[in-house]
Amino acid sequence: MATEVQLRRDDKRIGTVDRLLPYVSYPVVMIGGVTLHLLLLELGLPLLASTYITAFLGMATVTWLELRIPHEWAWKAKPEDVKADLLFMLVVQGLLPKALSFLAAVSLIAWLPMGSLWITTLWPRELPIGIQLVIMILAADFLRYWFHVLSHHHSFFWRFHAVHHSPEKLYWLNVGRFHPVEKALQFFLDALPFIVLGAGENALALYFVFYALNGFFQHSNVELRMGFLNWVISSAELHRWHHSRVISESNSNFGNNIIIWDILFRTRFFPADRKVAELGLERRGYPQDFISQMATPFRVDLDATPTSGVNLD
Repeated sequence: MATEVQLRRDDKRIGTVDRLLPYVSYPVVMIGGVTLHLLLLELGLPLLASTYITAFLGMATVTWLELRIPHEWAWKAKPEDVKADLLFMLVVQGLLPKALSFLAAVSLIAWLPMGSLWITTLWPRELPIGIQLVIMILAADFLRYWFHVLSHHHSFFWRFHAVHHSPEKLYWLNVGRFHPVEKALQFFLDALPFIVLGAGENALALYFVFYALNGFFQHSNVELRMGFLNWVISSAELHRWHHSRVISESNSNFGNNIIIWDILFRTRFFPADRKVAELGLERRGYPQDFISQMATPFRVDLDATPTSGVNLD
């Protein structure tokens, strides 16, 4: 049965803009966001201000797109969803990384011998910042890919990762729904290594901008047509299958920002003949509010079985 979005697209009264948006939204926002961030820095804005201005404009744009060209009308967020996801975004995605960054910096200063320069010389700072960004994305995604696979196959890690898979609808704000324990482990894979290697703050900030904007789109309820980019980017079209309630479908598309490692290790999944049906965990009844999900990994009455396959215990 055709969705309301499909009916609207087939309606001749739909304007040219709405017909083009699914094809141009992602590249325009991503290129525009990175360009804006660099331009604001050139104009003398502080790094933190430039980074967050770009991210907030990205949030606003994706929110508008969800209202203008939703992928599924049924995925419209309820107030209780928004409340929980706002808390996850503020606490887990906002405050926790800052605390971890501070602790990492203090620990490194205390651990490194006085006058040591190795931490500032291993990262190729002399390369153009765009090339540094590509290196960072490839390296971080390689580490995150294998941690993500592990989280789907090992009961200990799955208990925490199940929090991220618990939503039964996708919209941009629940990109931040991660348990703090898993978020801390992610920090050690896609932030700390580059801090240790001596990546400059400008390169780290640019990576954050790309990471944030891509993440908003990846989880968004926006009708997108990514075309050949589905062979490069871990897009919304691919990521929806990763959140499928069907285990054989959700054990795929593990890439965080890019899909290259999934292609290489043969875990990319994108059937052309159908759309993803139900989202969420195989077992229904999983608590959905913020406070409850802080405790769910430690509850013995909830299913701790990994979503499939090889048990790595």
